[in-house]
Amino acid sequence: MEYFVKQGSVVREIWGKGDTILFIFAGASAEFALNKAVDWLYFTGRLPADPLGRLFTTVGYARQIVFSSMEGAHKAIDTMAKIHAGVEAKRGMAIPDWAYRDVLFMLIDYSIRSFELLERALTAPEKENVFEVFWRVGTRMGLQGLPDNYQAWLHMRQRHLEENLVPSHFTTDLYKQYRKHLGPIRYKLLLEGQKLIVPSTVRQQLGLYKWSALKPVLRVYKLSRHLRADWLIKSLILPPAYKNEIKELDVHPA
Repeated sequence: MEYFVKQGSVVREIWGKGDTILFIFAGASAEFALNKAVDWLYFTGRLPADPLGRLFTTVGYARQIVFSSMEGAHKAIDTMAKIHAGVEAKRGMAIPDWAYRDVLFMLIDYSIRSFELLERALTAPEKENVFEVFWRVGTRMGLQGLPDNYQAWLHMRQRHLEENLVPSHFTTDLYKQYRKHLGPIRYKLLLEGQKLIVPSTVRQQLGLYKWSALKPVLRVYKLSRHLRADWLIKSLILPPAYKNEIKELDVHPA
C-alpha cells in the first residue's frame, strides 16, 4: 500500500502524539484569533461555539491524511475542499488564497515548533519533510502561490505573520470563548502554553509575556511520559467531557 506520508516519517511521529497536538492547537488558537480572515470562522459559528470540538475535528482530518493510504488521504483532502467551497457558496464570496495559505503555514510551523519543544531539534531534511507533506495537501486543495521549498516557505511565513495578523473584536471574543469552554484554570494553562509555542509577532500582538510558568514544568512532564503517567496530565488539561477524545490523541504510527 502506498501511504500519503511514508512510514518512518517524522510527520507521523509528530501527529501520533497527543502532547504535540495539544501544543499545535495552542499555537493555532492564538494565531486564528489574530488572523484578518477570522470572520470566516465566525460566519459558520462553529469555532466560537465549540473550540474544543473543532480541535478534535481538525485532528481527525489531519490524521486521516497523515496515516492513510494515498487514496484515503486524497479523499479526506477533497472532502475538506468541498466543505470550504460550501461555506464560500453560502456567504457568496471566496475565502482569500492567503487565508488558506495561512492555515497551511500554521500546520507546518506549529508541527515543527511543538516537536522541538517537547522532543528534540529537527534536522534540515526533517523540516523539509514536514513542509513537503503539507505542501502536497495544499496542492491537492488547489491552493495558489505556495512556496517551492522549506527555505522559501520561511520567508513567506514571516511575511504572512507581518501582513495578515491584527487584533480585533474577534480576537477579544474568541478568547472569551476559550475561557468559557476551558474554565479559568485550563484557560490559564492555554495562555502559558501559547507563550512557549507562538512566534514573537503573535505573542507581542496578544500582549503575552515571553516567560511562561510552564517552562520549568516541562521537564517533569517529559519524565511523566516515561512513567506512562502523561495521560493523567492530559486529562487535567482538557475537560472531562472529552475523556474519550483525550485517550485517542495518542496513536502508534506504523
